[in-house]
Amino acid sequence: MFEKLKNLNNKYELLRARLEEPATYSDPAAYAKLEREARELQPLIEAWRAYEKAGQTMEDALSLMSDSEMKELAQEEYAAAKVDRERLEQEIKILLLPKDPNDGKNVIMEIRGGVGGEEGMLFAADLFRMYSMYAESKGWKIDVANVSETELGGIKEISFVVEGTGAYSRLKFEAGGHRVQRVPVTESGGRIHTSAATVAVLPEIGEIDFHLDPGDLKIDTYRSSGAGGQHVNKTESAIRITHLPTGTVVECQDERSQYKNKDRAMQILRAKLYEAEQEKQHAAVASERRSQIGSGDRSERVRTYNFPQNRVTDHRLSGEMKNFNIQSVINGDLDPLIDCLITADQAARLQAQTEA
Repeated sequence: MFEKLKNLNNKYELLRARLEEPATYSDPAAYAKLEREARELQPLIEAWRAYEKAGQTMEDALSLMSDSEMKELAQEEYAAAKVDRERLEQEIKILLLPKDPNDGKNVIMEIRGGVGGEEGMLFAADLFRMYSMYAESKGWKIDVANVSETELGGIKEISFVVEGTGAYSRLKFEAGGHRVQRVPVTESGGRIHTSAATVAVLPEIGEIDFHLDPGDLKIDTYRSSGAGGQHVNKTESAIRITHLPTGTVVECQDERSQYKNKDRAMQILRAKLYEAEQEKQHAAVASERRSQIGSGDRSERVRTYNFPQNRVTDHRLSGEMKNFNIQSVINGDLDPLIDCLITADQAARLQAQTEA
């Protein structure tokens, strides 16, 4: 590990030097590429340098312990530096873990009402509201591609894109089955019901990452339905794309422009097919996927929202860290929960790396 860190430190120094060269500065594309590489390395290099500095402080303190007048102060400095060094070593190990190449991408999310009939669809609407509030708190943009609603305000199915820095890196942990326990608004007897909704989270995939053959696509246009005023009944702006080899169907009807709907539908289709291809490739290393926080499988129950007990329980966490205040979570305060999932994921990957 330490040899690797020294090499990365040398690489970082070289990147910084090249950034100061006039030739690099006069080439915007080259400068942006080098600057991005340096920025990605910076947290690791800063932690490494602080680690080395703490080690030097420990050595200096040890040399002073033979001096009776300096011994007590030296012992304090040694103890403080030792704590820092241990903390920094753990931080460095985490920073050295392989990065998810999709973490910097936008997110395509789908929510479907599951078991529980109308209550499951009302819960799906609550989840969409929760993610919308979370996205707003992070400064992200939400763009709805397609939604099918019920008369009571529930959601049968909704597809939407979340655009913003770090969106996939945090929202990827939301994939799976979400269960709710509460008294439905449709329940006159006051009985608690259990309902569910499923959430799918896909990274937005560009055409360079995954090419679609136009010959494999059947593209239909139709009139949008639902809310939207008279306009939706006058033009066939909605788009349905079918990927013939797999039978995958994607619809988009939120934009007034047929072109924009087609572009968004293509993005969602590309993401779905890319995910299916990734699942095939990962089948051979399923044990590695299980070592992470969840598999991302929609059939996997990841979280329960228990309204009578005022708590949200994430089933991938353990101990006291698995329960959260339901009002905070349902109103979009997801950071404490997601931070715990990220920490648990890092711990699991560190453990797997150690065992390997």
